[in-house]
Amino acid sequence: MLDIKEIRSNPTLVADKLLKRGIAFNAKAFSNLDSKRKAAVVRSQNLQAERKVVSGKVGQLIKEGYSVDDAKAQVAEDLQRLENDLENANTESSLIQSKIDSFIQELPNLPDDSVPKGSSEKDNVELYRWGEPKTFDFEILDHVALGEGLVSLDFEMATKIAGSRFSVLYDGLARLHRALIQFMLDKHTSEFGYQEIYVPYLVNQDSLYGTGNLPKFEEDLFKIEGEQNYYLIPTAEVPVTNVARDRIFEVGEFIDNAIRYVCHTPCFRSEAGSYGRDTRGLIRQHQFEKVELVQLVPACRGEAALEELTTHAESILQVLELPYRKILLCGGDMGFSSQKTYDLEVWLPGQQAYREISSCSHFGTFQARRMRARRRNPKNGEVELIHTLNGSALAVGRTLVAILENGQNEDGSIEIPNLLQPYMGGLDRLTRK
Repeated sequence: MLDIKEIRSNPTLVADKLLKRGIAFNAKAFSNLDSKRKAAVVRSQNLQAERKVVSGKVGQLIKEGYSVDDAKAQVAEDLQRLENDLENANTESSLIQSKIDSFIQELPNLPDDSVPKGSSEKDNVELYRWGEPKTFDFEILDHVALGEGLVSLDFEMATKIAGSRFSVLYDGLARLHRALIQFMLDKHTSEFGYQEIYVPYLVNQDSLYGTGNLPKFEEDLFKIEGEQNYYLIPTAEVPVTNVARDRIFEVGEFIDNAIRYVCHTPCFRSEAGSYGRDTRGLIRQHQFEKVELVQLVPACRGEAALEELTTHAESILQVLELPYRKILLCGGDMGFSSQKTYDLEVWLPGQQAYREISSCSHFGTFQARRMRARRRNPKNGEVELIHTLNGSALAVGRTLVAILENGQNEDGSIEIPNLLQPYMGGLDRLTRK
């Protein structure tokens, strides 16, 4: 959530920054609405002061010649009028404040100055590429043909069990999927100092509001019917980041000026609005797995933490020798809560294209303000909002796709990256049965 003080003090600057996202913010309309709120508040305060004065006027009226009963009746009449006026003023103030609150909740985060202006992915900026796409001297197959050739990938059975956009993995492919999860968790905990965390896969409305998924994006979520109002998590970002909700981290809890979590969870998304896109294969599923990185840092560490977290995600691609490119997203292609996002896109020979495998985002205080996530400043003891960040490191299914397509041989077998072989019991390739 944006800082209301920032909007009030410089609505024109807010409007200019939101234009990077292609959002027209009517600064004049907001200022007029806020002026009405201030007027209603002042009116309420004046009426309260007047009520205090009137309630003590019985004695004065008696001195002016009123009988005791008449003085009390006059004061009671005046107080009732003031009570009615005060109730109307408070109602008006509450209605205006409710409009302002709803208005602010619908506003996305302000893009960082380094974020390019743009409306869609065509306006994103490629920063660099790592690794050279492999050349093949035989006909390249995509991951669906490769997985089905291994008799290890079954969409028909998944459709029977659940419906479209689900998959069933068998044997070596299922084991490779599990190996990727274990490898990613081990690397981030042992090399980069992340604390592994296990979280619920169901969350409440407050948790989704805190990360910015509600109220705006409810159609993208799977909601559980029942009294609890639970939702299936769209990403581990939601439960992990909410560890900080309504909390003040005390001095000493931030090790090396950060709290770093790594978490593996399944993720569930309705993919509303994506019908017709990536209907073939594992790229866009209703259920998929991710290993997620979350960092909680003081404001002074926000920018550096984004660069650090992104390199941690990149390291997985590099050690698996998967070519990729790093993209800086434009304002119009960023997520609602993000102020700056890097996408990592892995090369998929079967599509002859780079496809997103990780998004690494810095949210500034946007999520922390919604969650009341704070820390105590060790220098002055003051309580201040923290910065939150997260990134996939990596999306497991898409990493599996990349290994299948980049590691394919002419006979349909798949080379297993060296670092994954110990997790596969020494197996160096998947072969057709």
